[in-house]
Amino acid sequence: MTKQFLCLFLAFIAVQTMEGQARGNKLGYIDMEYILQNVPDYTEAKIQLEQKAQKWKLEIDTKKIEINKLKEALKAEKALLTKELIDERETEISFLENENLEYQQKRFGANGDLILQKSVLVKPIQDQVFTAVQDIAERLKYDFIFDKASDLTMLFAARRFDISEQVLRVLNRTEKREQLTKKQQKETEARELKEDALDSNPALADRQKLLDEKKAAREKVLEDRKALQEQKKKEFDDKRKQIQADREAKKNGTVSANVLKEGNAATSTGVDSTKEAADQAKQKQADARAKLLEERKKVFEDRKKALEERRQKILEDREALKKAQQEKLKENTNNN
Repeated sequence: MTKQFLCLFLAFIAVQTMEGQARGNKLGYIDMEYILQNVPDYTEAKIQLEQKAQKWKLEIDTKKIEINKLKEALKAEKALLTKELIDERETEISFLENENLEYQQKRFGANGDLILQKSVLVKPIQDQVFTAVQDIAERLKYDFIFDKASDLTMLFAARRFDISEQVLRVLNRTEKREQLTKKQQKETEARELKEDALDSNPALADRQKLLDEKKAAREKVLEDRKALQEQKKKEFDDKRKQIQADREAKKNGTVSANVLKEGNAATSTGVDSTKEAADQAKQKQADARAKLLEERKKVFEDRKKALEERRQKILEDREALKKAQQEKLKENTNNN
């Protein structure tokens, strides 16, 4: 009876393991150092702490210089001093050195002020990051999330598994929500849902990125076209004003050949300037199209690479599952 129960239990564990392997574990990691560098409160506090550390270091170096001066003075006057005075000065120097060393340990030692204040500075943000990671893991169904900056050795980590930007967004959301009205909160929540959907679907994120790039390229072309139209309008207005001025001058009998010549030259210059602006706008449009094509090619290559990696992972999982089934079958045969 006991043997049958044990076999049933082992079979249940095997089924659960095979299901987990067939489904595939969802992994992710964060870079705590990158997150901390992009949190404004931490950056500002870190700068203040570094300023304190520089001040402490300056105090220690100043004390060392004073001690070295005392040593040099004793060395120069040693031949003229009695043994008692020499011992007294050496004792004073030794006392000052020990005092400076103790101060250095107090500030920069393993349990010094610098280490303690760094831990106090990091602890609240680490707690916020931990909460944000838990929220992301539960919402997007992650099985494991690691910290790249911890003692865990990561020989390689694909960029697509990095959720540091998602954690930063969660931290920024929490800070901004306190300052928003109800209407703004609803708009923010809708935008956050869209961001979460992109995070959970890399293909959708790539597509959205491509759409955003197309939109930016179109807006740039429209801006260039609008600038060109405004420039043409300005040149037309200037030319019209010049013609009116020439007419008024003719009526008054004050026009001269030089003025006419200058007007013709200005008109010619305006035409050349308009042509040059049009050529520049065309060149910008061509550059934008070339950039868009290049970005599309890159997105396609990245997607192809991701599909190849996914296919390779499926093959490896199948091989691992097949091996586990064979080992389990062999183990059951030995038990029987």
